[in-house]
Amino acid sequence: MITVDEALAHLFSLVSPLDTEEVPLQQASGRVMATCAVARRDQPPFAASAMDGYAVAADAAQPGARFTVIGEAAAGHAFGGQVGAGHAVRIFTGAPVPAGTDHVVIQEDVIRAGDTITLGETLDDKSHVRPAGGDFRVGDRIDAPRVLGPADIALLASMNIPTVTVRRKPRVALISTGDELVMPGDTPAPDQIIASNTFGLKAMLDGIGAEARILPIARDTRASLIAAFDLARGADLVITIGGASVGDHDLVGVVAAELGMERAFYKVRMRPGKPLMAGRMGDAAMIGLPGNPVSAMVCGKVFVAPVVRALLGLGEHRAPRLTARLAHDRPAGGPREHYRRARLDDGVIAPDNRQDSSLLSVLAGANALMIRPADDGPRKAQDMIDYLPL
Repeated sequence: MITVDEALAHLFSLVSPLDTEEVPLQQASGRVMATCAVARRDQPPFAASAMDGYAVAADAAQPGARFTVIGEAAAGHAFGGQVGAGHAVRIFTGAPVPAGTDHVVIQEDVIRAGDTITLGETLDDKSHVRPAGGDFRVGDRIDAPRVLGPADIALLASMNIPTVTVRRKPRVALISTGDELVMPGDTPAPDQIIASNTFGLKAMLDGIGAEARILPIARDTRASLIAAFDLARGADLVITIGGASVGDHDLVGVVAAELGMERAFYKVRMRPGKPLMAGRMGDAAMIGLPGNPVSAMVCGKVFVAPVVRALLGLGEHRAPRLTARLAHDRPAGGPREHYRRARLDDGVIAPDNRQDSSLLSVLAGANALMIRPADDGPRKAQDMIDYLPL
């Protein structure tokens, strides 16, 4: 058996970043920007008022000073003339500051009578002018790669960038295997269960930028598995769930080898998830996950998600780990790296007492996977320990 880190290294060797495509900005949220974006204009493109008030020359803005109002400036409607001594322009937030002025006296500090204003006796020392290019200037960059969130989309729009170069979404084919499975909504026989793994994995993978599709369940026959792999053609990554062990009905590895899969490894020194295999099949990477529901989801978090991020050009990194304090003393760990479902509250982590890999309810109630290294010794309460957030 190999370690988790060794398995990840093998997996990263099976994939490389996908090609790129151009998408409209309104379709770019959540996508991975593949090339740097460069601002095409300054923001703001002119010195702009930050408040409603009156634009004057800064050196004339003295308590009790009087000015004649000669015009108005509003957002989208600049005052076109020159403002001379003793003159002011009524100005509103976002409007360009008129030539000859560099200070805005807020309207609360002004008494107006007709076209004459008198400044109050107490004035603040702020100019209330946003300088041209104060946010960014032509040529400023947003670096890539970058997962684009709402604030990034707003910034790109402000930079006058209508389209973005992004990585193509990885196409992931999900294949559940086993005679015991039926789809949600079907009526199972007394000896059957509902297929859940592909649905959980699809939600996970779609959420990190993949385009996952659930294929029909492959039965425990060579013909059914061959048909399932045929339906997966065109995928960048093929994920099978179940059938990867060594039982009489575990045919995934055998059939995959017949179809040309070059196996990279089989079995990982971890718990849950030991019977994991991976390789290359034609144009796709393939990962065979164990069939136990929690094992499949944990392996999805530990292995599949980092592979998807690598396909998206986000680098070859294991899932980021954080640390928390143990709530209680723990006995020594076992010979495999153990990912235990746990609750994290206020920086303190406590594993659930039930860790059977069939218990999805425990996984749904957890918000972290507490990680015990292989051959880890006893731990005391308040010791720091690694975890993966869920």
